[in-house]
Amino acid sequence: MRIVVYGAGSLGSLVGGMLAHDGHDVTLVARDEHTRAVRDDGLRVLTPDDEFVTQPAATIDGTDLAGDLALVTVKAFDTAAAARDLETGEFDVVCSLQNGMGNEATLARHLDCPVYAGTVTYGAMLREPGVVECTGVGELVFGVHTGGQGPLDDELEAVFTGSFVAELATDMPRRLWEKLAVNAGINTITALADVDNGDLLGGAAHRLATDAARETARVARGHDVALTNRAAVEAVESVARATAENTSSMRQDVLAGKRTEVDAITGYVVERAGEIRDADVAVPVCETTTRLLRAWEEGQGLRPD
Repeated sequence: MRIVVYGAGSLGSLVGGMLAHDGHDVTLVARDEHTRAVRDDGLRVLTPDDEFVTQPAATIDGTDLAGDLALVTVKAFDTAAAARDLETGEFDVVCSLQNGMGNEATLARHLDCPVYAGTVTYGAMLREPGVVECTGVGELVFGVHTGGQGPLDDELEAVFTGSFVAELATDMPRRLWEKLAVNAGINTITALADVDNGDLLGGAAHRLATDAARETARVARGHDVALTNRAAVEAVESVARATAENTSSMRQDVLAGKRTEVDAITGYVVERAGEIRDADVAVPVCETTTRLLRAWEEGQGLRPD
C-alpha cells in the first residue's frame, strides 16, 4: 500500500518505519533535519527485540502528494495546516493517529475521503534525526471516527494488523474519549510533575492522574458517550504500567521548550464540560492543569497571539 505519514516525529516515524519494514511504500513528511537524515542513511528503528534500517521516502513538503492512505501524526494544533496540505493531494482514506480531540472533525471538513481515527499506546521517541525508538509495545485501535463500519475497514485491518498489535473498532467515539482520559491523566501530570509514566501508579501523582481520568469520563457521559469512571481509570493505570519508564509526549515537549497539546486534551475536557446543560460537572484537576500549562507556555512565548 502507498502510505503517506504526515508529521513524522516520534510516533509518525515509528509507525512509518514499521510499515516500510513490512513492505509498504511509505513517504514521511517531516522536518528538514530528519528528512535529510532519512534520505541519506535511511530510518533506523529500535524496538525492544530488534533493530533495523528502512528506506522510506522523505520530504518536507506535504502538498500535492498521493497515496492509498494518509496517516496524520502532527500535534493537534497543527491539524488544520495538515488538512490544508493534504487537501491538495489524492488519498483513498485518511486516518488520524493523534492525541487530543477534535482532529478528525477538522480533517473531515477539508477532505472528501473517509476519515478514520486511531488511538496508539505504543511508546516512541525520536532519539536523533534518522533514529526512532519504540519505548513500549502497546496497541493501535482504529475505526471510522464517527463510529460504525467503514468502507475501507478490511484494507486498513490488513495493513495495521500486519505491523502492529491492532484492533478494528466500531465504537471509536468511546475509544477516543477513553484515550483522552489517558492523555489527561498521564500527559499533563507527568509534564507538570516531571516524572516518568510509571510514577503515576502510586502516591500523589496517582491521585491526580486518576482524578483527571474520572473528570474526563464524567464529561464524556454528559455528551452521551458511555465511558465509566472505572474504565477510564483502568486505562490510565494500564498504559502507565505498560510504559512505566517512558517520558510522555507532553513531558518531552516541556523538556524541549515546545508548545504542548494541552488545548486539545485537558483544555478540551474543560471546554466540553462547560457545554453540558442541566448538570454540575466539575473538572478541577483538568482546569488547574490546563491553566498551569498554558501559563508555562505564555511564559515561554509559545502561546499563539
